[in-house]
Formats: sequence, C-alpha cells, structure tokens
Amino acid sequence: MTDTQFQQLLNVTLAISAERDREALLTYILDTAMDLTNCDGGTLYLLEADGLHFCRMMTRSMGIRQGGHADPITLPPVPLEPSYISGWVAMNNRLVNVADVRTDKRFDFSGSARYDAMTGYCTRSMLVIPLANDRGDLIGVMQLINALDASGAPVAFPQELEPLVCAISSQAAISITNMQYAEQVTELLDSLVGALSTAIDERTPYNANHTRNMARYGAAFLDYLEATDHPWKFDADRRRTFLLSVWLHDVGKLVVPLEVMDKQSRLSPAALSEIRQRFTKMQLLDRIALLEGRLSEAEAAEAAQLRSDTLALIERADRAGFLPDGDLAAIDAAAARSYTDEAGETQPWLTEAEHICLSVRKGTLTAAERGIMESHAVVTGRILGSVTFPKIYAEVPEWAAAHHELLNGRGYPGHLTAEAIPQEVRLLTILDVFDALTARDRPYKPGMPVEKALSILRSMVDEGGIDKEILALFEQSKCWGGET
Repeated sequence: MTDTQFQQLLNVTLAISAERDREALLTYILDTAMDLTNCDGGTLYLLEADGLHFCRMMTRSMGIRQGGHADPITLPPVPLEPSYISGWVAMNNRLVNVADVRTDKRFDFSGSARYDAMTGYCTRSMLVIPLANDRGDLIGVMQLINALDASGAPVAFPQELEPLVCAISSQAAISITNMQYAEQVTELLDSLVGALSTAIDERTPYNANHTRNMARYGAAFLDYLEATDHPWKFDADRRRTFLLSVWLHDVGKLVVPLEVMDKQSRLSPAALSEIRQRFTKMQLLDRIALLEGRLSEAEAAEAAQLRSDTLALIERADRAGFLPDGDLAAIDAAAARSYTDEAGETQPWLTEAEHICLSVRKGTLTAAERGIMESHAVVTGRILGSVTFPKIYAEVPEWAAAHHELLNGRGYPGHLTAEAIPQEVRLLTILDVFDALTARDRPYKPGMPVEKALSILRSMVDEGGIDKEILALFEQSKCWGGET
C-alpha cells in the first residue's frame, strides 16, 4: 500500500468511525469504495437469514442511486449459492476479482446479462468483497462494477487496490456491527421498559394506561416542536432520553401496596361493612332498651333517625370527590358520639382510623397513605439509579424521579425549586398532571374535560408550580389529540 493509499484509508476510516447515521454510513461506504477504485457501478448487500439483501445500488453513468428509507430496493435477495458470485464470496468470505464477465466461467452472470439487455448497460469487470467485522463475522458483500480508465472505458480492477478496498470493507463492517450492537442495547432498554410496564399493568391496569397516554402525548408534543421548528430542540438521543423517562417515571409504584394505589374510596369495603354492622347493632340495642323500658318510643325514633342520617352521610362522604366544611363538621360530630354495648362498655360510633379516613377533604388517601404513595418517586430514583444506562441516557433516573417536583418548591420528594428543575422535567410534570386529571379509567374519580384540566394547570402556573411557557406550548400542540 502506497503512502497515498494509506492516507486515503486513514481518512476514510476516520470518516466511517465518526458517522452515527446508519443509512448515511451505508451510502458513504459504497460511494467511497467506488471513488477509490474509480468504478462506475456498485451494489451493497447485507446478509440476512434468507440471503443477501440489496441495500444500495448505484450506476453513475446512468444516474441510478437506489436504496435507503426514501427509495427501498424491492429486488429479491441473492441466494447463498456458489453459482452466484456474491453468494460465493459470502459463503467463502473471500474477495473475487473478475476482469471480464463475458469470459469468466466460474459464476453465473446471467443476471448481469439480463440487466444489460434491459438497460443498454455493458457490464465488464467486477470486484466483489466480503464485509466481515473484527470477529470474522460476515455481515454483507460489496460488489463494484466496471473500473474505468482515463478515457472512461471499462477495465479490470487493479490488483494493487484490493488490500485498500478490503481494509475499507473491514472497517465498514466493524462500524455497521457497532451500530447493530447499539441497536441491540436500545432493544434491551425497550424490553426492560416493556417488562416493567407490564408488571405495573398486571398490578393496576389504570396506571399502565397513564404511562402509555403520557408517552403518546410526549411524542406528539416533540413532533409539534420539530414541525414548527421551535427553538427548543430535541435531537434523536434527547428525544429518546425524555421518552424513556416518561415510560419509567412510575416504576416506583411497583412497591406501593395495592390497597393504597387502587384505593377507590376513603374507607375500605371491609371498614364500611363494619360501620354498617355497628350501626345495625346500635339499632338492635335500642330495640332491647325500648322493650325493657329504658328508652321511650320518641327517643328510639330520634336515635334511629340520627343513625340513618349519619350512615347516609358516611356512605356519601366515602366516595365524594371533595368534602365541604359542613360534611367534615358532621363527620367530626359523629366521631364524638358513643353508645353502650351489651357488656356495658362505652364504644365510639366511629373508630379513630375511620374518622381519619372520612376526614380526608379531597381524594381518598389519608396523610399517611399519601406519604406511602408519594414514596414511589424516591423508589423510582432508587431503582433507576441502580441501572447502568448508556451515557446518552444518563439523565433518565434524574428526570423520571423528579416528575412531582414543582417550581415553587412545594413538590416532592426533593422539594426542588425552579433553578434545579430542567425543562424536560417541567414538561414531564405537565404531562403527568394532565393525564391524571383527564384519565377516565381511574377507580376513584371521573375524568375531567380537557378544558377544565387545562384550567387547573393554568392555576398551577399562577401558584408558581409549573412552567407558563411550556404549558402554553402544550396547549398549542394539542398533543392529546384535540379537544375531548
């Protein structure tokens, strides 16, 4: 290899190693090999189970450039059979240099002849090179056609160029393999995310819908930013990092007890049943007292009405979305009442635990239960922090764990303030709150109309909790699919 060829190889190797786009890399490989050998045509095949698949086809004199997502090649794959030159090269992992296909009897060139007859092209020389990586694994074949002399006439490929082309092919194969490894890592992450999401789904179906909704909204929002050429840019890696954070943000809920996460009412069914039995017992005790003359008819009727009204209040409060002051005061009054049981012991109408549950003004969780629920953000950070993410996804644990932080410091678990909350987390929080408000499959509340949910988000802006500009973009994007 001459000094010039060595420099060419070095330049090409650096360029191949620096390329991160697989489709661009495949095109660059064939273009570069054709430039270095001064040939007119070339085909790049990639090896799959059923043969060599056409990946790129170029014939410069005819202006033909095919392959890639924009112009896929629909020709059937070349079988791995020794009668075909590319098949033989793949099977033997060896280069073949054909000076003239018209006189070479080793291979079946009928396909080239048919192509020439259809197009008027004249195939003469071929240089066919295996693409094998540093482990010797074949990943494809490159076929160069018609080396050209100074006048542009087809000639045989010079043998002295073979080492250079083989070196380029090897480097190209290594780069393609590395990209495949990167894709496998991505697939591994996807499978991990899918497994965790499935695990959450099996515990509580509504939460998996929540995550899928957020991921859909998030992807649509990023599409909106790109379509409108907004200054807030997400390249492919950052987009993926953000969406991984969305998919994984609730993984900590795996350790939250179902009786807390799926709590549909302030009281558990068992607790409500116990209260009803207690009230029935009080009714029976009053009837005994009435028969024994310890209670008058009027007193018994008054006590029965009070118990009936109180039980109705308890059943209504158990599933109410919000308790007004009057209902809370009535619950307190009921909890302060007592009765004498059959053993002569004084018993409360409501236990302390029941009173605490029924005194929840909004939602279904007590302060202690809410603390357990909120711990999922800490657990999310702990779980994801133990995962070795590739460098490009290193922010996933931090972003996912911070989805309940608010700009005014009133969020959790770290009570971060605005300067410590990245824009991506601010967006994630908006997606989380929006879906929590609009979701129609939650066991403990009906879903809100979109406009009402947006109104609540705007009030959170006024309180300094969420980002005003990002919420405005969110509204403009209608990433949830329009008004519902």
